[in-house]
Amino acid sequence: MSCLSNKNIIRIFAFIAAAATGPAMAHTGHHANGFAAGFGHPISGLDHLLAMLAVGLWAAQNRRPATWLLPLAFPLAMAAGAAAGIAGWTTTGLEFGIAGSVAMLGLLVAGAVTLPAWAGAVLVSAFAAMHGLAHGNELPSGASPLAYGAGFMLATTLLHAAGLLTAAAAGMGMHHRLVRYIGAGMTAAGAYLLTAV
Repeated sequence: MSCLSNKNIIRIFAFIAAAATGPAMAHTGHHANGFAAGFGHPISGLDHLLAMLAVGLWAAQNRRPATWLLPLAFPLAMAAGAAAGIAGWTTTGLEFGIAGSVAMLGLLVAGAVTLPAWAGAVLVSAFAAMHGLAHGNELPSGASPLAYGAGFMLATTLLHAAGLLTAAAAGMGMHHRLVRYIGAGMTAAGAYLLTAV
């Protein structure tokens, strides 16, 4: 039996979601420099926020070794994408890919889909590279790339942990309804974001 009621789990998740105090998309520019700007980037927009929470939720659903592999693969691939973005790389359809990652990760959580750990890691790494590229493209003028990167890496890790903890509070059951409902909500949000691109 879970140590938290479903009502309290919903409150925790709502509190986490409330951290998205910026616009619906995180790609409108940042005025702060360095670490604060980097930390704020993943939590200032619904697209990054939900994708990173979803990775934690899905990792918990998949159990070991995916429980630790997915939240490790995502920030590593995101850092590589960010480095490419800082170096000036970009691609068309990036916003569409990021919004699509929210919808796809939500579907994986809603369906409690299990994949071999390596396949899950490849999938989240592809999504992470897109998110990282967006982070890197939007390095604020005059900001230290290392401080900025440390900020968004820390925020990403905390969001993954929040997803894992939410799933743990829900009982970590593969087919636990609350976690799957959260995934369905993320899918709906991703679909909305896709229409806004």
